[in-house]
Amino acid sequence: MQTEQLIEQARKGNDLAFSRLVDDWYPRIYNYALKYFSDHDLAMEAAQRTFIAVHKKLDQLQEASRFKGWLYRIATNYCHEEDRKHKHRFVLPFFQKNEEGELQHDVATEHRQDNPEAEYGKQELANVLKLVLAELPEEQRTVVIMKEYEGLKFREIAEALKISENTAKSRLYYGLKALRKGLEARQLVQENLRYE
Repeated sequence: MQTEQLIEQARKGNDLAFSRLVDDWYPRIYNYALKYFSDHDLAMEAAQRTFIAVHKKLDQLQEASRFKGWLYRIATNYCHEEDRKHKHRFVLPFFQKNEEGELQHDVATEHRQDNPEAEYGKQELANVLKLVLAELPEEQRTVVIMKEYEGLKFREIAEALKISENTAKSRLYYGLKALRKGLEARQLVQENLRYE
């Protein structure tokens, strides 16, 4: 069943349809929150609160075709709220906590190389990129995550953040420009930068 059909069924009180909707979208929202926080507990909290709100407010969604943007707007609001509550700084999604609770580079998300020098270079780049992203203003960082990591279209970002598409494009442009500047200030060579 398509998302729009599930929404219509859920609005009529069909709990099974709502459960299917959650099953379909929960992993994406959890991953979005995990990229925002790099913390499992905060990501779980934001995702759960998002779907509690979706359940309560589903009747307020005017067009089922706009569900994705609406859902990401709710998730983004909860991420910002949790961020302010915990004063937690953004960490890149390819970092995970090890058994001791320390952040480490998650090489499983990339193609593993046998070359230790190349692995060290990736780790170094990831560490610097994490720091530079954390320095971005919240609105630029959010758009960079949505576009570069979640693959949302500018229209969906605009709907989620209640901004115009041009504002979303502008925030992405300035966010990526600031990333490049921050990386260059830390003397990373141009070939390591993906944003041309």
